[in-house]
Amino acid sequence: MAETPVRQDRLAGEDRLAGEARRARLARGGPPELDVVILAGGRGSRLGGADKPGLVVGSMTMAAAVTGAAVAAGARQVVLVGPPRASLAKISELLPGGLTVVREDPPGAGPVPALRVGLARVRAPWVAVLAADLPFLRGEHLRGLLAVASAGHSAGQPGGAVMADAGGAAQWLAGCWQTARLRSALLGYCGNSLRGLLGPLNPALISPAGPSGEPPPWLDCDTPAELAAARLAAANRQEADQ
Repeated sequence: MAETPVRQDRLAGEDRLAGEARRARLARGGPPELDVVILAGGRGSRLGGADKPGLVVGSMTMAAAVTGAAVAAGARQVVLVGPPRASLAKISELLPGGLTVVREDPPGAGPVPALRVGLARVRAPWVAVLAADLPFLRGEHLRGLLAVASAGHSAGQPGGAVMADAGGAAQWLAGCWQTARLRSALLGYCGNSLRGLLGPLNPALISPAGPSGEPPPWLDCDTPAELAAARLAAANRQEADQ
């Protein structure tokens, strides 16, 4: 049976991620170890209650795209806070520490409870905290966040870096943190706002650009219009690459 174009694109993407993961592991003598926490338990209310991380943009689900970015960045493990996802089974085989799936209690309690549960499973000294709906996030963007955060820590500055949008606003679910510092902040925090938790840590703000013609890596898909625009951009990118 002939393979469909979408399946061919997905297989090609998995081969690319495997190659990037191998190169990242070979280079691990440089960057510190990184774990990734993906918050994937939201309700998708502005998308009519759709399972947002499970929606396909390009050749894979958005959750798979974010997990793929973690793999390509050389992450040790991914902690997914949300329901299990069959679409991540193949990609997660490329993670040395594997994929761990946990749920906040109760499910849908919000990003701060979800982060508490996910961070409890982190073992690496650095952790990226990410949304599950970042279809244009790449391994190079996570490596850039880690480089900025770890360089700041070495210089005696707070250990954290967050992407900023075109207007300079921090994107709190696209950041990298020193694990111990984030744990300490959570211990003393009683609110339910990521901004309230992470803002006082004074992270460095960076504005990474995507490849020419591709939306920025911090772009998420909260509404039907944003999802449609992301799918169109991904389709145009795939057509240009052919």
